[in-house]
Amino acid sequence: MSVRGGHEPLENPFTSVGNLVSQGVEEEQNVALILTAVCIAVLCLLTVIWMKHTRDWRELELHSITPEALHTLLTSKQEILVFDVRLPLDLLANSEIIPGATRIPPTELLENPALIPKEKDSVVYCTCPSDKTSRVVLRRALGMQLLRIKFLRGGLAGWKAKGYPVERYEKSFHLDTRT
Repeated sequence: MSVRGGHEPLENPFTSVGNLVSQGVEEEQNVALILTAVCIAVLCLLTVIWMKHTRDWRELELHSITPEALHTLLTSKQEILVFDVRLPLDLLANSEIIPGATRIPPTELLENPALIPKEKDSVVYCTCPSDKTSRVVLRRALGMQLLRIKFLRGGLAGWKAKGYPVERYEKSFHLDTRT
């Protein structure tokens, strides 16, 4: 039976406020814990991405050659194959090629990496500021065990910046823009 004529006893207002404050603190702690866990997960993910990027960069740098080193090889008549793997629109904009280089569209080379002989030293180059096309071709070639391939650091622009010779590319080509 209730006190005061059938009504439930009144709850202490300080207890209610205390319960609300307690619940609010608990919710804040839960949110803080969730945010901390998310931050740790993101940090771990970024660390893994950075480590993979660093490893890939180091591996690719092992398979690169400077314009100076390539020029030295070419002028000393060393047997080395040079492949221009620029995108067709890049070739259209700048119809120059390193003397002795063979033009292979990157789409053909990615579809058929055997266009680069396994038993010969080879260099690929493009015009991307980050050597992007050369690096894609290089990764694919390395995946197919073509281990004697390097990419020219700085591409055609790096070659020309050193004052090394280029020649006009006169052959016809298709403007296939697939990559």
